[in-house]
Amino acid sequence: MTDKYVLFGNPVAHSMSPALHAFFAKETNQALEYGRVLVEDGCFKQCADEFFKNGGLGCNITVPCKLDAFSYADNLTEYAKAAGAVNTLKKMPDGSILGDNTDGRGLVYDLNRLGCPLKDAHVLIIGAGGATKGILKPIIETGIKKITIVNRTVSKALDLAVFYPGIVDGTSYENLSGSYDVIINATSLSLKNELPNIADSILSKASFVYDLMYCPDGHTCFTDKSSTLGVKAYDGFGMLVGQAILSFELWRNVKPNFDNAIKKFR
Repeated sequence: MTDKYVLFGNPVAHSMSPALHAFFAKETNQALEYGRVLVEDGCFKQCADEFFKNGGLGCNITVPCKLDAFSYADNLTEYAKAAGAVNTLKKMPDGSILGDNTDGRGLVYDLNRLGCPLKDAHVLIIGAGGATKGILKPIIETGIKKITIVNRTVSKALDLAVFYPGIVDGTSYENLSGSYDVIINATSLSLKNELPNIADSILSKASFVYDLMYCPDGHTCFTDKSSTLGVKAYDGFGMLVGQAILSFELWRNVKPNFDNAIKKFR
């Protein structure tokens, strides 16, 4: 029987995950199947139970099921605990289910590939939602000096900052000032072709800009805006590939080549 893996979420039809994992499997000579399951509201546990009961070995989880997967796992990695959400489940040899979150490490993987100057950097993260919570720990582990989270509702930024005292702080758009080495857009504004309320005077001082959202042509309105100000700017496609590679490695104990995947799909 071929080993089975799957993506759970809603929607899932647009996802590149099946194509990515099929490429990884071929590149690493792994025999497996990877499918999609559309999860109706409130049905994650039922879907996951059925998948694992029928011999499934692992799954990726996308919105809106990451919190459900967090609750479903028997055990959690330190990254899943820090993120408060799970994007990868693995059935262990003893039958227990391990939950991991590879999003933040996937981001760092791509930032390093692109030559982002993280060491001793002051990083500005735009937005204080689940995406930001998921990337804080891996970014801090790179040796950054400080992270500032800017958000419309300041209390949400401060709620995240409290987990990393002395390293992470929060502020409002109105009170945002100073200069930042790296700016990361962790909002979904680019999907609506909207820009966050960051002054050109702040954006132009950055050495590196990254948007967690991605587009087929590699450009978002945020990366385009940054580029016009003379700043190196990249979209989040490499993060997508990076998190998928880390999921695949967790399941199969073999690591696909990052650069080959980028060349194949971009």
